[in-house]
Amino acid sequence: MTIKIAPSILAADFTRLGDEIRSAEAGGADQIHLDVMDGQFVPNISFGAMIVKTARQITSLPLDVHLMIVEPEKHLKAFVEAGASAITVHIEACPHLHAVLQQIHDLDVKAGVALNPHTPAMMVSEVLSLIDLVLVMTVNPGAGGQAFLYEMLGKVKALRRMIAQIKRPVDISVDGGIDAATAKHVVMAGASVLVAGTSVFGAKGGTAEGIKLIKTAIERAGR
Repeated sequence: MTIKIAPSILAADFTRLGDEIRSAEAGGADQIHLDVMDGQFVPNISFGAMIVKTARQITSLPLDVHLMIVEPEKHLKAFVEAGASAITVHIEACPHLHAVLQQIHDLDVKAGVALNPHTPAMMVSEVLSLIDLVLVMTVNPGAGGQAFLYEMLGKVKALRRMIAQIKRPVDISVDGGIDAATAKHVVMAGASVLVAGTSVFGAKGGTAEGIKLIKTAIERAGR
């Protein structure tokens, strides 16, 4: 299984965002993760489609847009037009999830579903055949720098078993508290995409070093 690293620009220095994204790409990032917050679904407000458009002008890497917002269906087209490669919505924010996923696919980008820590894996069982990605929040959504919730490893394992049963490629992404210490645990549990913010953009040795530390930890775990 190929493991992908997705640096989250929420932890980047926005006064030099272009340099931060370029540094992540040069350092071996596989995609760029963009956390969109509306101040309603989660307490904080981050950014909108304009930053996605800016990121698309800077990098050719896939842009993984994570919508932590209410009524995401009203904004899908704007984010796709801005350059999103994949859009992930929260199951908790979508009472008509099937319809929202269909909208995303109609816009010709990958579709993902995110689960908050309290939401069980079984909640996505009816839409697994419709998605390309399931995102397990390993912290409570809305702010960076939180401690990793180890109890979420069981959810990752459960999702990996569910995906194996449908015999269809679906990535399991983990978001929150991912660093060299926690990366090996989530990969061993079955995760294939690691979203990392502070441990990458806040790494003492620089962005490339932060990515390298995570990749090295994953490699050692596989031996």
